[in-house]
Amino acid sequence: MKLALIGPIAWRTPPRNYGPWELVTGLLADGLGQRGIAVTLFATLDSITLARLDGICERPYEEEGEIDGRVWEALHVAHALSRSAEFDLIHNHLDWLPLAFSELAKAPMVTTIHGFSSRRILPAYLRSESAYVSISDADRAPELEYVATVHHGVDTTALPFSPTAGDALVCFGRIHPDKGTAQAIEIARCAERPLVLCGPVQDERYFAEEVEPHVDGDRVRYLGSVGRQERAEVLGSASCLVHPIAFAEPFGLSVVESMLCGTPVVAYARGLMPELVEDGVTGVLTDGIDSAVAGVKRAVGFDRGACHDAAERRFSVDRMVDDYLDVYARVLQ
Repeated sequence: MKLALIGPIAWRTPPRNYGPWELVTGLLADGLGQRGIAVTLFATLDSITLARLDGICERPYEEEGEIDGRVWEALHVAHALSRSAEFDLIHNHLDWLPLAFSELAKAPMVTTIHGFSSRRILPAYLRSESAYVSISDADRAPELEYVATVHHGVDTTALPFSPTAGDALVCFGRIHPDKGTAQAIEIARCAERPLVLCGPVQDERYFAEEVEPHVDGDRVRYLGSVGRQERAEVLGSASCLVHPIAFAEPFGLSVVESMLCGTPVVAYARGLMPELVEDGVTGVLTDGIDSAVAGVKRAVGFDRGACHDAAERRFSVDRMVDDYLDVYARVLQ
């Protein structure tokens, strides 16, 4: 089988720091290549992959201030689809834009829906002939038919198990009200534990008013966006990850990564969190600050080895590759 993966170009694949779509697409491309699949990855030309790399955008538009992402994503998709006759299947990881031109594709298309930015993009999905894969059962639009749900896999070798926990809590993700960063600070204060914050500032006003005043370098530390090695060190040394999301999150890579390090998760039971967190094994599902504080007191006593083992069994790249090979077979039959 000859397969084309259309990846995003906001960040490099794999990302230097933030870039969850790029991370998953890169892991899938490499995993499929290791199975002997002939994969061409359409991504930024500075990307690193075991697949054959193609593209026209030299560097990620989020790193180049003069690059217009709308223009270069359109050029990127047009370039990939111009080669579509060379492939048996096209796997789209770039949201709605390739769907708008899917009638021009000369091979069947599978689209992994990494999340809906708005219901206003649904017309592109409804008009396309692509097969759809959701990344969680919780993140499905009732108007669409899906061929499967495939949970993301992560590189378990990059997230070493840490049997010994530190005292601090950690909160990973973009600094935004949706991620509940300010609530994480309050949870840590009530639990009488220090807190480490990691992630890019996506809402400057929220950061300035609700987060930054609490950052003192002691009880609350903010590390910004961290790279892959530092990410594993921070997650592995934490007592638990707090994830007080304020929206129905379609997936949570930091949640899975934390569990793989042996660090349990205390998460609000929204979106797919009930699909990810095994209460009493890999974490605790909660519904507010008081509940989360009690959850922290429970979670810090969990068996970190059991937490790691459960996450490794469910969220490895090999499992994700197996699931997608099954999807491809069903679409091509």
